[in-house]
Amino acid sequence: MRQAGRYLPEYRALRKTAPSFIDFCLDPQKASEATLQPVRRFDLDAAIVFADILLIPHAMDRGVHFVAGEGPKLRPLEDDEPLLALEKAWSVHKLDSVGETLQRVKAQLPDHVALIGFAGAPWTVATYMIEGGGSKDKWQARQMAWRDPEGFEALLDILVKATVDYLHMQAEAGAEVLKLFESWAEGLPEPFFERFVIAPARAIVAGLRARGVSRPVIGFARGCGLLAVRYAMETGIDAVALDQAQSGVWFNANLPEGLVVQGNLDPAVLRVGGTVLEREVRRIRKSFAGRPHIFNLGHGITPDTPIGHVESLIRAVRASA
Repeated sequence: MRQAGRYLPEYRALRKTAPSFIDFCLDPQKASEATLQPVRRFDLDAAIVFADILLIPHAMDRGVHFVAGEGPKLRPLEDDEPLLALEKAWSVHKLDSVGETLQRVKAQLPDHVALIGFAGAPWTVATYMIEGGGSKDKWQARQMAWRDPEGFEALLDILVKATVDYLHMQAEAGAEVLKLFESWAEGLPEPFFERFVIAPARAIVAGLRARGVSRPVIGFARGCGLLAVRYAMETGIDAVALDQAQSGVWFNANLPEGLVVQGNLDPAVLRVGGTVLEREVRRIRKSFAGRPHIFNLGHGITPDTPIGHVESLIRAVRASA
């Protein structure tokens, strides 16, 4: 998950220097510094570029902004709004600053530290665009998908093409691994999941490969439960990320041999720390025994996480290797 954040005092100080969060993400000097801060502080194996999953809607002129205490807001898509306007507004060059951020970070990273680029997956990005912000139940998006599945697929197709452009640019700028964040995959019926989560992810991976991008792709469909097996096997991803509710033992037994997994410590355990943290690290490591495993949180790090707990986590992971 994003390693920089409000739990680091140096990040909080840096964030105050930008007028808005979007301005912060699109300032290569500030975004590269935010990307590098946790790498300087901790013994990490990878850095993930500091950006946001809503930069594509921002580049489509949807008025993306962040409200303190409420999160992201944007102009919601209306039922009769022509999708052609999104295609006309989109240009990957509007996000060239993210490429510059990657180039700056790559130039300063130690050779043994990998650089990860990322994008929001189409279903998740579409839900934000339809709802006009975050939503617990994605009610408007789900209704639209049931009422007009072909129209909804047309929106996803636009987002697929934009995401391929965006991730291709990131690979060209130095990202060594690419990640898709399907943050709102929870609670979808299987036909929806197949049509609106698996199919777009498969199209993105295929689109990248068609452009000659051979970088590994990690897919994270948060909250999808056992459907993560289908997601891993049918999308062409190289690694599947799991959230904290997914059993490592079960997935280790049911995923294809050799497929890389990423995950899946509960962020609350990291906040608690101590012997609970050490025990959970050992349990998770053991659950993925015999399989390539990238140790990671099952979701984002919380702002109140003590820095000492992150240091303890890294020591525990190293000790259990």
